[in-house]
Amino acid sequence: MDLDPAATTSAPTSPSPTPATPATAAPERARPTTTLVGGPTLRLTYAGLTFLTDPTFDEPGTYPSPGATLTKLRGPAVDAAALGPVDVVLLSHDEHADNLDASGRALLPSAGSVLTTPAAATRLTEVPAVRGLEPWEDVTLAGPAGDVVVTAVPARHGPEGCEPFTGPVTGFVLRADGEPTVYVSGDNASVELAADIARRVPDVTLAVLFAGSAQTDGFPGEPLTLDAERALAVARLWPDALVVPVHTEDWAHFSEPLALLVETFDAAGAGDRLRVPHRGETASV
Repeated sequence: MDLDPAATTSAPTSPSPTPATPATAAPERARPTTTLVGGPTLRLTYAGLTFLTDPTFDEPGTYPSPGATLTKLRGPAVDAAALGPVDVVLLSHDEHADNLDASGRALLPSAGSVLTTPAAATRLTEVPAVRGLEPWEDVTLAGPAGDVVVTAVPARHGPEGCEPFTGPVTGFVLRADGEPTVYVSGDNASVELAADIARRVPDVTLAVLFAGSAQTDGFPGEPLTLDAERALAVARLWPDALVVPVHTEDWAHFSEPLALLVETFDAAGAGDRLRVPHRGETASV
């Protein structure tokens, strides 16, 4: 189930395709590509722009975070410098070292835009292009292939009522004419919130899911990110979507290996929808 090698604010609108004749048909666009750096950090090329999710580039070690001390087991598969320019960082939150570490924070000022929660934006004072988005708020980004509308969508980093302890987090939806609609879950553990997103955005065909069932002593037995069964439930909300799982390994507080997620999808007859990225490799989706 591996991959094939290889601002202004406005409301989102659905594309209105116009039938094309051979004389007027536009050239076929390049498919989105992904490059897994490690953990939650994924380079996604989309509609001519380079996106980066939750940048983490520090080496293995022990890192204090609010409410827990987190242990990183494996360093990045790609150095930040090797990724090239980053147009947009999609930062689900800034408070935990497994989503934004020192090296990732150092990268932020060089990005064209950094989209995150309002709370994170108030803390990232050294980042001139940071913008905090409330749930369902849009930002339109101009790119070489046309505008991309990014919508912040609800997420919850653990069980109901966890917010005072885990902090606010956000997911994202990406839309562009002629491109697949993309859902990036961020550190969301709630199937119910994902179901609300699916009701409002039913046309997702590429879902980047943060999985691995992260757990800490603060919420024993409660996943802080999607476990395998919840990831499958979220995938079923968009039956036509390909699924790229990330943030499943590389940190000691993840309780489920990637293999379990693959087995769960296979057992449900959904294994053909998985596109499991190899660390450090770029592939089209």
